Amino acid sequence: MFEGFRPETIDFLWGIRFNNEKSWFEAHKQEYVDYLYNPMKELAAAVYEPLQAEPGLALHVSRIYRDARYAHGRPYKDSLWFSVRHDSEAYWAEKPCLYFDLNPEGYGFGFGVIYPRAEAMNRFRQAAAERPEAFLKLVAETEAATGFSVSGDCYVRKKPCDDPRIASVYQWKNLLCHGRYPVDEALYQPHLALQVREAFQGLLPLYRYCMTIF
Repeated sequence: MFEGFRPETIDFLWGIRFNNEKSWFEAHKQEYVDYLYNPMKELAAAVYEPLQAEPGLALHVSRIYRDARYAHGRPYKDSLWFSVRHDSEAYWAEKPCLYFDLNPEGYGFGFGVIYPRAEAMNRFRQAAAERPEAFLKLVAETEAATGFSVSGDCYVRKKPCDDPRIASVYQWKNLLCHGRYPVDEALYQPHLALQVREAFQGLLPLYRYCMTIF
């Protein structure tokens, strides 16, 4: 059962950021297990439990070890996260994903198609243009249910759009709907699991919509 993270969780994350080497990690490995990895698994399980009825959704909890191909002399991550998504042969960040992440500065959770392919975003814009009322209704309902804004990182050069209602959508190069928070007391409370779970429930209609496109 998730009881909340601990101040030692953040201490460990700062420690690995500034001491990213095997000797330091091995000396503090039990702190990683007790204060970061196990609580993250417990939070993930609590959030995922009501989502198991959604066909195809799978839970993934990250590990702190970097892929040796991309470590660049830093063998450990200074963040940890879990995601709930459909498994795919594609790179996970190209597909819709519900996630929670934690780093030394704070935490965040929500929905994202973080690094979609250009052709996938073209399909997304086309779908919004074909049924703008339905799309805008989904956006409004998602924002009301979660308190998060549906948005995306924007292109430098604006893309033309004939419909002013969705002109901003045409500028997005990815899709995001999430909240970010500094380290606060909520991080150390069991209620965090309910907060994340309710957000994921509110994001499911957007997730389902995007799964038909990406």
